[in-house]
Amino acid sequence: MERRKERIDRGIKVRAGDVFALCSWREMLYLLAPRLIPVLGFLLLPLILDNYWQKVLLSVAAFALLAISWDILAQSGMISLGQALFFGLGAYCSGVLTHVFGWPPLLALPVAALLGGLLSTLCLLPVLRLRGVYFSMVTLIIPLMLVRVVEATKIFGGTEGLSGIAPLPSKWIELYLIVGALLAALFGFRRMLDSDYGLVLKAIKDNDRSVINAGINIYWFKAQALFIASSLAALTGAFMTHVYMFVGMPVFALDYSILPIAAAVVGGPGTLAGATVGAVILVPLSEVLRGIGGLRIVFYGLFLVVFIVALPEGIFHYIQRKYHQFERWVEVQ
Repeated sequence: MERRKERIDRGIKVRAGDVFALCSWREMLYLLAPRLIPVLGFLLLPLILDNYWQKVLLSVAAFALLAISWDILAQSGMISLGQALFFGLGAYCSGVLTHVFGWPPLLALPVAALLGGLLSTLCLLPVLRLRGVYFSMVTLIIPLMLVRVVEATKIFGGTEGLSGIAPLPSKWIELYLIVGALLAALFGFRRMLDSDYGLVLKAIKDNDRSVINAGINIYWFKAQALFIASSLAALTGAFMTHVYMFVGMPVFALDYSILPIAAAVVGGPGTLAGATVGAVILVPLSEVLRGIGGLRIVFYGLFLVVFIVALPEGIFHYIQRKYHQFERWVEVQ
């Protein structure tokens, strides 16, 4: 009997990446596995990890949300160096709502996300016409300015910040709330970017002049994308405020700007899933390297350089390509 190798996905794809012809359970599992395994992993890991690694998983989900928000902006032609702006405004909004006005945390979270997204959009609305490095420089400068404003005016506790903020009801609500938000953002915004609306955003990035010539107001679409991305990052900041039960100037730290960019670049920009993969790798790695003190930055930097040089497309694109190259032996008729 003569046999030959055949790619597993041969005969499954019809004409597009999301249109399939399925003939067996094996083919269905082949398509579901890349989506089902991460979902089950995020849902089951909190049940088997100890308290320390549960906190690490929480940080992974938080930075993954920040990386996804950065990726949404990048796919709209806006390269941000200031995710800390969105994170910090969301953190302060939730902190003020609960500490000053006495709102319950579960009510303050969505309101702080929308309010933080609105404030972030208003801050950057005048500079939406800037492109490239000029827009990036503004997003980097504004969080640094806000730190000095808080320090000089002593507003919202000044350098001491606001402490004693009400926590979320339990650690399980903390874990599954942020994990649920991550999964909803990952699959929801993926569908959004694959829709006609997402195609307009990608077209603005590729050739904004052509989109203008088509009679589309690109600045209106940019403002919408900015509001969506900043609201997602603001939700993350609001959530972490109730985890730490504190909000202060550290919420505008550069860590909240640089690490999401690194996660998106290592994982693979343009996919949202790549940003999540990057966060899953980099955040636990930083915790593992914490024990070597100052050398952590050296090894962390070398790790980033190696990945960027060896896999410039990102880990997710590489894994995705290899997965679709799997072969099986079939009988030759």
